Amino acid sequence: MTPLAARYRRFAALRLWLLAAMALVLGATLALDLATGPSGLPFDDVVAGLLRPSAMPVEQRVILWEVRLPYAVMALLVGASLGLAGAEMQTVLNNPLASPFTLGLSAAAAVGASIAVVSGFTLMAFGENLAVPLMAFVCASAATLLIQLLAWRYGATVDTVVLFGIALLFSFEALLWLMQFIADSNALQQIVFWTMGSLSRATWNKIGVVGCVLLACAVWAGKNAWLLTALRAGEDQARSFGIAVERLRLVTLLRVSLLAATALAFVGTIGFIGLVGPHVARLLLGEDHRFYLPGSALAGALMLSGASILSKTLVPGVVLPIGIITALVGVPMFMALVLSRRRGA
Repeated sequence: MTPLAARYRRFAALRLWLLAAMALVLGATLALDLATGPSGLPFDDVVAGLLRPSAMPVEQRVILWEVRLPYAVMALLVGASLGLAGAEMQTVLNNPLASPFTLGLSAAAAVGASIAVVSGFTLMAFGENLAVPLMAFVCASAATLLIQLLAWRYGATVDTVVLFGIALLFSFEALLWLMQFIADSNALQQIVFWTMGSLSRATWNKIGVVGCVLLACAVWAGKNAWLLTALRAGEDQARSFGIAVERLRLVTLLRVSLLAATALAFVGTIGFIGLVGPHVARLLLGEDHRFYLPGSALAGALMLSGASILSKTLVPGVVLPIGIITALVGVPMFMALVLSRRRGA
């Protein structure tokens, strides 16, 4: 084996160990999340309830399997979705500040949810009203298609896509303010709660939808890992390898939008996960997207799982909206990352 090949094997092995370590820490945060909540449920009872549900009292079994476990699993899936989406977006837009929110997806989803709340639109399926998440997904997807159309019409350059996204962000925020202005007190309260972000609406049906979309998009992204890694070296170099850069950017943004819109439709507005998670993964794993993409998903899941724990422990007996926690924690984390990168430069 040549020295270069041995060095590469050590490089790959180290990153695989880092990914395994992140997965182990994620398992620990999941267990802690399950053992945390307003109702007292010791950790030993949680483990026993997961292994033998029938041995638990009915009340504790309902708390564990119908409240805490969906809440915790949804945190993992949404965090992974936003982390993966942010990583791909930062790559194809060549912008360290890019995230699913850069294209105005969160604002579009909030407008769709507000329309459903204000209009009183209902859609009963599986015993629950899916009108709010459905309208949120439709508006976020419509925003995506509009950006794709404009980018295709006027050229899918990095600056073009980002500028269209910023313009749509402000437009949807104005529409959201309009919906809040015309809403009655009850609808206004629902809109405000939705825009704060919450995992309390998690159910196994919703988890199944988010999980299937995440799996499909992760496999799809994995097939393009080498192309995205080459793109990080520069558009000109990527073109010299025969990569259709504009097509890759459009397809990736479509995948990112599907991923982010599905996640946001069920939990509301959650910020900074798609922005900070990829930076953490990049610091640990580098730019090789075979490791960077799964690392970003794990980092996003870790961040949101940790935020889920904080949301249930900061104020005893109260579960805070998780969007508040991610904003409060995400801002200092992002500033610390920016300052560390400046010192390193």
